[in-house]
Amino acid sequence: MNVLAAILETFLAVAIVIICAYAIRQYVFTFNRLFGRQRHPFVDIRTADWPTVAVLIPAHNEEAVIGDALRALLAVDYPEDRITIVPINDKSTDRTAAIVDAFAARFPGRVVPLHRPYGGQGKSAALAEATERTTSDIIVVFDADYLPPSGLMKRIVAPFFDPEVGAVMGRVVPENAGRNLLTRLLELERAGGYQVDQQARMNLGLIPQYGGTVGGVRRTALEQVGGWRLDSLTEDTDLTLRLCVQGWQIVYANRAECYEEVPVTWRARQRQIDRWARGHNDVMRRCAWSLIRSGLPLKQRLDGLLFLGVYALAPLILLSWVAALALFYIGRTSALPGVAVLTIASYSTMGNFAAFFEIAAAVQLDGQRERVRLLPFLGVGFFVSLVAVSMAAIPRFRQRAAMGTPSPPQWHKTPRCRPMTASELAT
Repeated sequence: MNVLAAILETFLAVAIVIICAYAIRQYVFTFNRLFGRQRHPFVDIRTADWPTVAVLIPAHNEEAVIGDALRALLAVDYPEDRITIVPINDKSTDRTAAIVDAFAARFPGRVVPLHRPYGGQGKSAALAEATERTTSDIIVVFDADYLPPSGLMKRIVAPFFDPEVGAVMGRVVPENAGRNLLTRLLELERAGGYQVDQQARMNLGLIPQYGGTVGGVRRTALEQVGGWRLDSLTEDTDLTLRLCVQGWQIVYANRAECYEEVPVTWRARQRQIDRWARGHNDVMRRCAWSLIRSGLPLKQRLDGLLFLGVYALAPLILLSWVAALALFYIGRTSALPGVAVLTIASYSTMGNFAAFFEIAAAVQLDGQRERVRLLPFLGVGFFVSLVAVSMAAIPRFRQRAAMGTPSPPQWHKTPRCRPMTASELAT
C-alpha cells in the first residue's frame, strides 16, 4: 500500500506541475495582451506590388454555404489579375458541383473549379492536388462556410512581403453566434483563443498556429517542407510545426477577421473536438522530437512543446483526479493541498484550452462586456472538452494496435445549417 501511495503521490505531483505550467502560460498570455506591446506587422499596407494568389476552397457536400463564400471572395479588394479562386469539389453528392460550375461560367478566369471524382479523399488530398495545378506565389485557404470581408485578402497577404514569413493566419469569428447557448459559448472560446492567445504568441515571439483556413502559405515554403501531409487529420498543425522547424516565421494577423459557421449541436461539437484531438496528438508524436532538436530559440521550443501537448492535458487532468481520489481513500491527507492546487489549475487551463480569464480579457478588448455574463456557462464547455478529448485517445490507440498504422483520413466536416439562397436552389 505504501508503494502504491508513493507512486500515486509522485504522479499527482508531476501532473500538478504540468497543469500549472499551462495555467501560468495562459496568465502570461493574458497579461501580455492587456498590457504588453502589440505586434501587427504590415497592417497598414494598402498599395503595393501584390503577389499572385490562389484561393483554395476544399468542399465536400457544401451546397448550403459554398455560394456565399464564392460571392464574398469575388468582392474582396485585391487586383483581379493577381487572384484566382479555386473551389475544389471533392466527391460531392449534392449540388456543390452545379453551384461551383455556375460561378465559373459567370466569372471565367476568376473562378477556376477543380472537380475530384477520384483519388485520395480528405482535405489534405484536395489541397495537394489543387496546389499542383496552380502556380501562384501565395496559397490562401478558406473552408467553404467562411465569409471574408472585402479588406481581408490584403491583410492576409501583406506580411508575405517579409521574405522570412512562411505562413499567415487571420482571426476567426462565428457568424451564427446568436443561434443558441452552444454557439454563444463557442464565440467566447474563439475570442479567447484568437484575440488573446494567438495575438500574445505573436507579441512574445513564440509560435502562432497556422489554422488551416483564413490563412495563407508561401508556395516556396510549402515545397521546402514537403507539401501537404496527406495522412494527417490536422494538416494545419502539422504544417505549422514543419515550417517552424525549418526556420520559417508564422504571422498572426488579428485584424484580418473572417466569419465562420460554428457547430449548433453538442454532438457536432463533440465530433469536431474528437477530430482535432486525434489529429493534433498524431502531430505531437511525429514532430515533438524534431522540435526539440531544432535550432529554434529555447522559448519557441518550450512553447511549441506546450502547444503540441495541449490535447494530452485533458486525460492527464482526469487521471490526476483519479489519483487524488485514490490517495484520499487510502488515507493520505498530505495530498490535500495538492488537490486544491489541481482544482484551481485544471479549470484555469481548459475551456477548449482557452482559459476563462483569457476569454474575459477578450470580451474586454472586443468592447462587448455584456457577454461576460456567459462565463459561468463555460463550465459546460469545459466538461464536454475534457471528456471528448480524453475519449479521443482510446479509439485511436485501439486502431493503431489492431492495424499498425492509422487509416487514411476521410472528410470530416461540421453539418451546415445555413439555408441556401433562391438562386442556389434554382441552379
